[in-house]
Formats: sequence, C-alpha cells, structure tokens
Amino acid sequence: MNLAKVSANGQVTVPVEVRRKLRLKEGDKLLFIERDGEIVINNASATAIVRAQAAFAGAARDFGIANDEDVQSLVDEVRYGASK
Repeated sequence: MNLAKVSANGQVTVPVEVRRKLRLKEGDKLLFIERDGEIVINNASATAIVRAQAAFAGAARDFGIANDEDVQSLVDEVRYGASK
C-alpha cells in the first residue's frame, strides 16, 4: 500500500512503486475511472492502446488479411486505387 498527500493546489506525487507499475514517465497523463464505488488510476496512453486493440479485434479477419502481403495489397489499393 502506498500513501500520497494532496497539496493545497490539489497536486499529488505518485509514489515511485506506482509509477513503475503503471510505466509512467514525465508528461504522461493519468486516467481516473470509477468502478464499483472505487477510483482506479490508469496510465491514459496504455489504456487508450488497449481499448483501440479491443475495438479492432477481428478486423484483419473481417478484411481477409492473413499476412504482410495482404496488408501491403490493401495499402496499395487504398493509396493508388483512389487516385485512378
């Protein structure tokens, strides 16, 4: 368990162990999420990546993409097909 004190300006120093676990570095943003009456703190960048991955899960299969060549074909189609 870690304890942090809130300053008069509402600022908090995140304990080093928590920063390490969240892989926080200078300039990162924290995301505060309410879950079951508790506040959970996440690294906003990492959370965004996880949500994007979940949103696109299965997209490759839906587009018939199975390998790097399929990806390149799709890129070429979008890049050059629209200009023809």
